[in-house]
Amino acid sequence: MRASTLRLLAFVIVVASLAPACQAGDGSQAAGSEGGTRVTLILGAYTTPREAYGKAILPAFREHWKQKTGQDVEFQESYQGSGAQSRAIVGGFEADVAALSLEADVDKIADAGLITHDWRTGPHGGMVSNSIAVIAVRSGNPKGIRDWGDLARPGLDVLTPDPKTSGGAQWNINAIYGAALRGHVEGVPANEPAEAERFLSRVFRNVRIMDKGARESITNFERGVGDAAITYENEVLVAQMGGQEYDYEIPTSTILIQNPVALIDANVDAHGVREVAEAFVEFLHGPVAQRAYAEYGLRSVDESVAEETAAKYPAVEDLWTIDDLGGWDQVATEIYGPGGHFTRAFEAVHEAR
Repeated sequence: MRASTLRLLAFVIVVASLAPACQAGDGSQAAGSEGGTRVTLILGAYTTPREAYGKAILPAFREHWKQKTGQDVEFQESYQGSGAQSRAIVGGFEADVAALSLEADVDKIADAGLITHDWRTGPHGGMVSNSIAVIAVRSGNPKGIRDWGDLARPGLDVLTPDPKTSGGAQWNINAIYGAALRGHVEGVPANEPAEAERFLSRVFRNVRIMDKGARESITNFERGVGDAAITYENEVLVAQMGGQEYDYEIPTSTILIQNPVALIDANVDAHGVREVAEAFVEFLHGPVAQRAYAEYGLRSVDESVAEETAAKYPAVEDLWTIDDLGGWDQVATEIYGPGGHFTRAFEAVHEAR
């Protein structure tokens, strides 16, 4: 073999041996593991707080973490209906942190063995934001829709998402059913589950479209579909910030929507990002993130921030929680299970059609 050929072969071997070292030092996964110059966190969230995270909270945490550690944080973000997001994570989407609409969707991830700590032991019971179920109406409220009972009037076109994919849809249904059960719907006697179920059927006779998520549902409303949309209060407030000109009505009785966040143990350990993921979850409970949630229409779980922003969020005459319906386990069976109140109410609508 010629000397020139030998020299070329030696050069190729040296370059090949250096390549892995160059890749490890390119800031990506020396990066991904803690201690590098950059770290990546994967956020799996429900659709509603997209603006709060994307425009305020994630940039604030990047700055916080950079000042504290010198590391740059890159977020990979996924937003879809809470139920769909929960199923995606269980099915293999490797989110490091789940920010979902309701605790039952986090429990599904825990039941799959991906969350191994007790996520409810964190600040505020693991909840990072609150909202309420409200009724979005056209500007000036031309149909005179004021409360849940109005949504059952013949001829109305009402929007709400699908409870199979959307946590927001379940909050909406819980709010309507619970208000009726508590005696806050005219013509429906209190503490009569069968009557509250019949009222649900009457409302859902006016529901033509059930989108997969709360954001898709309110987007349809913004495009001119429907007379009213059952939705999160913060969806309307964010829309108004963006220039949308429609209003909302707070029903006499409605549910306090409590939104959880949880670190997903199996994924953060597989990705080597536990320290930064824990810091991010802690940050979400702190005043900077809590003010950002409040800025984008969500009611703060922090008492001091809630007091600061109280003028923005009207009081509710009869505000109650999921515990007043027995908690999520009971709701899953009695409202959404086979033979549950919503299941039967929805079947009755289809039989009538």
